[in-house]
Amino acid sequence: MKYFKSQMKQLVKDNKELQQSLKELINEHELEKNFALKALYHSEVADGGKYQAAYQALDSPKG
Repeated sequence: MKYFKSQMKQLVKDNKELQQSLKELINEHELEKNFALKALYHSEVADGGKYQAAYQALDSPKG
């Protein structure tokens, strides 16, 4: 599975829990938003993470 910033932004936009996690990452680790998004991807989405299915659904063509 590949990281796409646009998909990750959409996933966070649609999920309050991820929005909070992103804010915490930015504040606690003094990260820029793009780096925090990538960190969140690796911790919560990639390799069977809690939000992997939701992330992959964003890649599906809309019918």
